[in-house]
Amino acid sequence: MVQVDTQLVTLGREEEGAPFPAVNPPIYRTSTVLFPTMQALEEATAGLGKIPSYGRYGSPTAEHLSNALNALIGSDITLITSSGLSAVTTALLGALSAGDHLLMVDNVYGPTRLFCDQVLARMGIETTYFQGEASADDIAPLLRKNTRVIFLESPGSQTFEMQDIGGISALVKPHGILVIADVTWATPLYMRPFEHGVDIAIHSLTKYVSGHSDVLMGAISCLEPHRKIMRSAWLHLGAHASNDDCYLALRGLRTLGVRVKQHEASGLTVARWLAEQPAVKRVLHPALPKDPGHDRFLAHFTGACGLFGVELHPVGKEAVAAMLDGLELFGMGYSWGGYESLIIPVYPAKIRTASHWPASSICLRLHIGLESVEDLIADLSRGLKRLQDAKSD
Repeated sequence: MVQVDTQLVTLGREEEGAPFPAVNPPIYRTSTVLFPTMQALEEATAGLGKIPSYGRYGSPTAEHLSNALNALIGSDITLITSSGLSAVTTALLGALSAGDHLLMVDNVYGPTRLFCDQVLARMGIETTYFQGEASADDIAPLLRKNTRVIFLESPGSQTFEMQDIGGISALVKPHGILVIADVTWATPLYMRPFEHGVDIAIHSLTKYVSGHSDVLMGAISCLEPHRKIMRSAWLHLGAHASNDDCYLALRGLRTLGVRVKQHEASGLTVARWLAEQPAVKRVLHPALPKDPGHDRFLAHFTGACGLFGVELHPVGKEAVAAMLDGLELFGMGYSWGGYESLIIPVYPAKIRTASHWPASSICLRLHIGLESVEDLIADLSRGLKRLQDAKSD
């Protein structure tokens, strides 16, 4: 069997015998596709031809990326969208109708939550939130006759709790409930979602697949039974990504294996160091043995990435600002998965309804990039000293 590092280099390239066998497949910048006959045009319009009838419906560049992701994730179809959020919203709109009930994990990505509360609610779709460390026993009492989808994000956004993906999937399948999971944290390398009962897997390709903080893109991956509803939603919502971005994502995919291994190793080194610092109450990283979700991490994942959190001991925002404002290597900015290290303050209590977080709790979300880990620790060490000094004032 071909190993994954070899797959990353060889998947999604031009087929043997292509007119111009370049290492990188070309970018097809086009909206209009021309056909030699009316019959060919009508066949393409009906979806019967090999060539899409319009640029928004696909291109060879996007197809190369989709095929590569299918092989890595284990899916039958992958639809490329214009952002990670568009992958989430397209999947939810494809699977839900007015009057349906959605079960949503409480520690979900913030914009996903806003979509549920502001858009789905307006459409007559009710959302019930459940705790981020949920098991099948926690979910069972929440099921209704009109529950159509359960949405998982494991580990969850900001606080990294782990759901029991396999157990929850086994519980809801007999009820005909679809399991949609945002598995961006795992990357396409470290989890095979369909082997754990997931029906529809979401990846934000903005993150590690692209890897260079210059692309916005998402992916919806599923098996054959769900192809029709997902493709229909994707077509009707116009969620197609640009071919230039598809090219950049394919380029990022080639080095994904070596990059993520380094992100993982450096992230664990920094996480272990932070766990020993007096200002840190606890580190939120499921790959660490002491983390409450570690057993579920071992059951579902084969590796980690460079994203994790820390909960600080009670401290004022001014002290946190003193720490963050002076950092030299950690940028303050949203997103993650690029080559650079990032850090932001987060306040879980503001966006949780099914989980309790003290209002005074301030956490930091860190993405560990590809810089020297010794330099990153030195930068954080100086920052934590500033935090302690400001706290003492």
